[in-house]
Amino acid sequence: MAEEVWVGTWRPHRPRGPIMALYSSPGPKYLIPPTTGFVKHTPTKLRAPAYSFRGTPMLLAENCSPGPRYSVNPKILRTGKDLGPAYSILGRYHTKTTLTPGPGDYFPEKSTKHVFDSAPSHSISARTKTFRVDSTPGPAAYMLPMVMGPHTVGKASQPSFSIKGRSKLGSFSDDLHKTPGPAAYRQTDVQVTKFKAPQYTMAARVEPPGDKTLKPGPGAHSPEKVTMTKPCAPVVSFGIKHSDYMTPLVVDVE
Repeated sequence: MAEEVWVGTWRPHRPRGPIMALYSSPGPKYLIPPTTGFVKHTPTKLRAPAYSFRGTPMLLAENCSPGPRYSVNPKILRTGKDLGPAYSILGRYHTKTTLTPGPGDYFPEKSTKHVFDSAPSHSISARTKTFRVDSTPGPAAYMLPMVMGPHTVGKASQPSFSIKGRSKLGSFSDDLHKTPGPAAYRQTDVQVTKFKAPQYTMAARVEPPGDKTLKPGPGAHSPEKVTMTKPCAPVVSFGIKHSDYMTPLVVDVE
């Protein structure tokens, strides 16, 4: 009879792990980190180094290093190859020779005038090109100073007179009207050498700087309207003091 109460194949059993519905506090929700091991170790405690038991590493590839793959030639030492003399069938090397002067190309007998004292020797060759372009002045380019007249150099000369005409300046034919008269000179101002008198001008008065805006006069004020500092009679207005939107008081009169 008890099996007919349950519907389906599910039957009540003990849960495998903690269920939040079975606890009234969040106790099993939080887990204390362990103090042993390396993974998720508590940060408040010291953690010792952990060593792994991993297997041996994989073998390196064959082409990683050429160690025992190559056989070193026993005839090669640290100083080079240890071999006997070897001969080839090649031809001789062609060396490049330069033409050098021989003993017959020198003339030691011509060097005596450069080593030992010798008499001067003159040649019958033509003049060099430097004399053709030489622009030195010749004898005709110079003129001797004159020995007569007033322009002699280094000698005394007599006074010479000229036959020029008289000068018109200061002569009897000089025109005196061309000289400036008294009116041509400017009179010196007296105020330069003496005390200067006061001078007055006819200019307008100088306006003092200030504000040029229009100010209200005595007639623009109305002291009789002042009610802030003087006593005033009660003033009654004919305006309304309640809002137009308020509902009026309705009194039913029977």
